[in-house]
Amino acid sequence: MANTVSAQKMVRKIAKRTEVNKARRSRLRTFIRKVEDAVASGSKEEAQAAFRAAEPEIMRAAQSGVIHKGTASRRVSRLAAQVKKLGAEAAPAS
Repeated sequence: MANTVSAQKMVRKIAKRTEVNKARRSRLRTFIRKVEDAVASGSKEEAQAAFRAAEPEIMRAAQSGVIHKGTASRRVSRLAAQVKKLGAEAAPAS
């Protein structure tokens, strides 16, 4: 247990911050899951809409420090590739 007043305050601050970050991480995972579910269902329009909603959410999480900037970029890139591949598969072969 923290002994000094300042250490006790830091414990309280960290607890609050942890709750905020948990909520942001959960929200992030929800947006990513929506894109992945739309891709799995094969709906191109639904996947694109979910991706457009997820991208700013992922970058916002990186900006607030919930995830690393590189991790956010990698996730956005991989989701974009999945959505793009879905569009290519849906198009008729020439």
